[in-house]
Amino acid sequence: MTIADATPDFKQEGDRAFLGHPRGLGYLAFTEGCERFSYYSMQTLLVLYMVKYLLLPGHVEHVAGLAWLNATFFPGLTGQPLASAIFGTYTSLVYATPILGGIIADKLFGRKATLIAGGIAMAIGHFLMAFEGSFLVALLALVIGVGLFKGNIASQVGALYGPNDLRRAMAFQIFYIAINVSVIAAPLVSGTLGEKVGWHWGFGAAGVVMVAGLIIYLSGSRWLPADDGRASAADRASAAPRAKLTRAEWGRVIALVILIPMLAISLLTNQEIFNAYLIWGDQHFQLTFGGMTLPSSWLITLDAILSFSMLVAVAAFWKWWSLSRTEPDELSKMIIGSLFSIAAGMCLVIAAWSQPAGGKIGLLWPFLFHLLNSIGFAHLLSVSLALFSKVAPKSINSTVIGLYYLAFFMANALVGKIGGLYSSLPTPTFWLIHVASAGVGLISFIGFKLLVADRMKIAPETDLLPI
Repeated sequence: MTIADATPDFKQEGDRAFLGHPRGLGYLAFTEGCERFSYYSMQTLLVLYMVKYLLLPGHVEHVAGLAWLNATFFPGLTGQPLASAIFGTYTSLVYATPILGGIIADKLFGRKATLIAGGIAMAIGHFLMAFEGSFLVALLALVIGVGLFKGNIASQVGALYGPNDLRRAMAFQIFYIAINVSVIAAPLVSGTLGEKVGWHWGFGAAGVVMVAGLIIYLSGSRWLPADDGRASAADRASAAPRAKLTRAEWGRVIALVILIPMLAISLLTNQEIFNAYLIWGDQHFQLTFGGMTLPSSWLITLDAILSFSMLVAVAAFWKWWSLSRTEPDELSKMIIGSLFSIAAGMCLVIAAWSQPAGGKIGLLWPFLFHLLNSIGFAHLLSVSLALFSKVAPKSINSTVIGLYYLAFFMANALVGKIGGLYSSLPTPTFWLIHVASAGVGLISFIGFKLLVADRMKIAPETDLLPI
């Protein structure tokens, strides 16, 4: 008898204790909220911290291993280009390691133990950010921690529902709403502490919230789905071998892998928000009102508020639309999202073109950018994650969810390269590159829908659910 057989069945449609969903969704959503608060505190502060403090003379010399890293991987880079390169490397690795975390969970320790280890590593990383000398060690701990944590919590959301439970897709909407609430709070708390009180206070706050997330997860353990992993030698000896993937399942995995680089290209503008965009806003946006200068990190809060609002608005719109019309499938929604991403990027191009000589850019164009980008986000990220969760074969679900985050690995690697061009290119040209990337994503999704999806028979074989 396997471990999963010995535990209660959590896929019961009668469990509606949390907003009409299983009680475990509440614990997972709040845990993910704490983890995302800590992560987006880093996202918000990291580039500003490097450009305005850590990489300046008098501080950069204290960072253990940075001279070697700079000479080996980023020769000739200093200041903002070096900060963008480090940021891109860190954030890309953060989204590559969930593949390893998924394999560890699926093959060795199970999702719960792997997730807990990841949370501990992340908390240690945040606290190490309080010291200049341990900066690179802190980033390494965070990379490992997120890798062990990220894919394993998302796969547990999907595991709460049976194959025909119509609540699954909405569960991922709720999951993303919890994420966006945390992104709203992170710049207001950690960003303000970091910019106004001290950088290390901001990073310390992220560590405290990560510890709180671990406590929430452990307290709700009994309501979470059972691990399919192996816990002991006796269990390994008695458990039946995992069935090999069928030809149809391999076809679904291949189709998802093909989607990954398309998603990466379409995400470039959104991921740039935490890199060159934040530096541009800090230098050129009108952030002083009534003699008070707002922290530039609050631009992330603006983005998060609009992202949260648009997730809810888009879900409500398509619910209303489906009452009298046919709702678009997942790929069609991703195509729609790319159109909004193109429009959002054009707002940045116009803002750069229209900046008065010696003056600041008003917040109208940045606001429109965040609004349109958030609508695109609502049609891309939650939809694509639900797609991967549903299509992925059960036996390697955590691994495939880890593969999903390769799109963010690729996108952030591009951000690290392209973000470094901000200091050397005319600003309108810099943002036109991002508009072009959204256009490439649009063409790619259309091509996939026309040429690949039907041949792989994704929709008929998996009964995909509308968001």
